[in-house]
Amino acid sequence: MTLTPTPGERLPVAVDGRDFPTNRGGLCRKGWTSTELLGTTDRLTAPLVRRADGRLEPTTWDDALDLIAARITAIQSESGRDAIGVFGGGGLTNEKAYQLGKFARIALRTSRIDYNGRFCMSSAAAAANRAFGVDRGLPFPLSDLDTAETILMLGSNVGDTMPPFVSHLQGARARGGLIVVDPRRSSTAALTSDGGGQHIQPVPGSDLALLLGLIHVVIAESLYDARYVAERTTGFDSLRRSVSLWWPERAEVATGVPAATIRSLARTLAQSSSAYILTGRGVEQHADGTDTATAAINLALLLGLPGRPGSGYGTLTGQGNGQGGREHGQKADQLPGYRRIDDPRAREHVAGVWGVDPSIIPGAGIPAVQLLRSSGRPGGVRALLVHGSNVVVSSPDVQSIRDALGRLDLLVVSDFVLSETAALADVVLPVLQWAEEEGTMTNLEGRVIRRRRAIAPPAGARSELWIMSELARRLEAPGTWDLEPSVVFDELARASEGGIADYSGLSHALLDEGIEAHWPFPAGSTGTPRLFAASFAHPDGRARLVAVRASAPETPRGSDLSLITGRLLSHYQSGAQTRRVAELADAEPELVAQLHPATARARGLADGDLVRLSTPRAAVEARVGLSADIRPDTVFLPFHYPGADSANLLTSERLDPISSMPEFKHAVVTAEKVV
Repeated sequence: MTLTPTPGERLPVAVDGRDFPTNRGGLCRKGWTSTELLGTTDRLTAPLVRRADGRLEPTTWDDALDLIAARITAIQSESGRDAIGVFGGGGLTNEKAYQLGKFARIALRTSRIDYNGRFCMSSAAAAANRAFGVDRGLPFPLSDLDTAETILMLGSNVGDTMPPFVSHLQGARARGGLIVVDPRRSSTAALTSDGGGQHIQPVPGSDLALLLGLIHVVIAESLYDARYVAERTTGFDSLRRSVSLWWPERAEVATGVPAATIRSLARTLAQSSSAYILTGRGVEQHADGTDTATAAINLALLLGLPGRPGSGYGTLTGQGNGQGGREHGQKADQLPGYRRIDDPRAREHVAGVWGVDPSIIPGAGIPAVQLLRSSGRPGGVRALLVHGSNVVVSSPDVQSIRDALGRLDLLVVSDFVLSETAALADVVLPVLQWAEEEGTMTNLEGRVIRRRRAIAPPAGARSELWIMSELARRLEAPGTWDLEPSVVFDELARASEGGIADYSGLSHALLDEGIEAHWPFPAGSTGTPRLFAASFAHPDGRARLVAVRASAPETPRGSDLSLITGRLLSHYQSGAQTRRVAELADAEPELVAQLHPATARARGLADGDLVRLSTPRAAVEARVGLSADIRPDTVFLPFHYPGADSANLLTSERLDPISSMPEFKHAVVTAEKVV
């Protein structure tokens, strides 16, 4: 029997942990409660259109899609193809992400497409691509971490963000080899207590200086793997010169980490028979995030870790399909298979799969923040289609993005609830939830995983595949627009063939057999669980040691504080889903600013008081939560809350010049009591 929920109905379905290599049957609180969303009372079941009086009112699918197609056609006739923008999401299945990129390029013929992965993985991806020639979050199975002697984690709090991941840290923890770098004593850093390892609390924004100090020690004390460096890398001499000024005492001044600790950490990593270096958003979501991730890779390469059995480097993907979502065409400069859109051979191959002339595929677009900011500006987009993203909560300097969306002639949002972004839309299209659709996702190991439909969607909700097919027909787009996810996946596989992320040997039928499927998985292969064993993905087979330089971050003056942002155990991303689950909302019902007791006392603040955090851009009020687990010069805010409680009202507009990653993780704020 197929179950079909109605809004507000509590379905007799449950989620259970599966014996799987990554989570071993474990789920986080968000996973255990995920079925609550399937019957949420505010589920959208009909398209909504904004009327002249400003209200959103239900309409038919035909009327909504006819309106969208007519407005798109008129806008492009007046202002050109690039007047239409598309903003995707890292939560879309591979099939929908692929089809969205195809839809933008040959139905809309616009270059203006990017996605929220730009806010998440772009710096790590840029660093991996230039160092290794390929970007896969973990180039090894997650279970390889189980036997590690030493694990260095920089800027990641998996204890709250991915609790099942913690089981893979227990081996290193039992050996006293878990080392966590974080300005807060997070739940992950707390694992290092009682002999489990070491917690290092640097000055916020100084991770690059810390890594340069470690590299200096590794080179100065000849702790690096000279044979590996000579045979498998290029750029050593340039790197050596670039870190010559970063002796540990200088790094101590920049980071607050004692020089003796820096030396000890470098020696520990070098002497470990099995070591891993892992990075996360805490070190990557900065204006120097690509260079910081690059420095972490440089350290790993000097120690000979990538490709060595029992060792490695990796970065932790932050969204449900953050890996697969960036491989098949949502990103501004990419085509399916992680191909560059400016590569003539890639364009010819993909055009052949799509059945179009390569000349109609537009060139590279602009990254996410620039795309959003261009809304309603001369030369910018006049219409924006948003899929799987809540940009008015998740964007940096978010008030500027709210203002930008208000300048649009047409905002279309596809969602299953009226998110904060959907509430601003001219047209809202109700789509499917995770349990209502077939498809695939790709996890942080590059493992392609089947998603199977468990329940029927409510009447009126539609898949994005159907929506794109209907719009493509109305826009008289070339090519085929299939509705069946397995058929779309087969097309994706053909389009990716020969690319970096080659899925050509995969299909839904093969995945249904339960095989391990790590890309690249070309036809006739058994996949690639571990990369770099013999060579890297550059033409000469060598990795690149890339010299980077640290600049002084913006630091607090006087009584100002460094603001850092992050996630809570009970919430996810913009909170659009988790704030609708009573158990999760009740666990973390309001915005709380974590402050050190000494910091609060100096400002006349007590636990539970209201504090106003301000920058020249905006001010946010939050409840005070006292904790000695944070540095006295730092304040922490979660970014899950909407409206006036959005931490991203305070975050900087600065971008990484290489990846266009926003600087989410560091801003300077004043803190004062609300009286």
